[in-house]
Amino acid sequence: MGFVQDIRDDGLGGLEHNFITGKIEDLVNWSRSRSSWPASFGLACCAIEMMATGAAHYDISRFGMEVFRASPRQADIMIVAGRVSQKMAPVLRQVYDQMMEPKWVISMGVCASSGGMFNNYAIVQGVDQVVPVDVYAPGCPPTPETLIHAIETLHQLIEDGEITRRRQLTGAGADVRVTEIPAAAQPMPVLLGIR
Repeated sequence: MGFVQDIRDDGLGGLEHNFITGKIEDLVNWSRSRSSWPASFGLACCAIEMMATGAAHYDISRFGMEVFRASPRQADIMIVAGRVSQKMAPVLRQVYDQMMEPKWVISMGVCASSGGMFNNYAIVQGVDQVVPVDVYAPGCPPTPETLIHAIETLHQLIEDGEITRRRQLTGAGADVRVTEIPAAAQPMPVLLGIR
């Protein structure tokens, strides 16, 4: 009976360490990493690869990300896919500001990451000048495998919790660069109507 009394008096602090107790921060980070909702910001050809990642062949719903949110207030990951023009930069920042906290950004493709081949006055030379970027996915355009690798990397950073602490201290993103995963040499055909 004294064990139950301790819980009533001291809350969970009255429990001795056992299989029930753990850090609530770890549980929250674990749940955040498995229930992220992306706000798509497809601006160019990279958006086609992003859409392919959400389609049935790659199926990012296994990561809990099956619904790309049209409203930034329902999203916590922004995938910037493609080049960002100077006219689009304020819109990008406004969408980012409207997203719920904590929020993360994936820069998809070389145009979003560094301006790509468009080294001129009309294109922002890196989306990190507008929003803090957590993970960079390289490629022109990146394959769906590369985007999935970037998503898994971001999920691991979220689960570790370091990314949230860094954002609170510095306001900057994690600035992680993943390696590009090339497309398969022999794509698997999708056969319909075969018995």
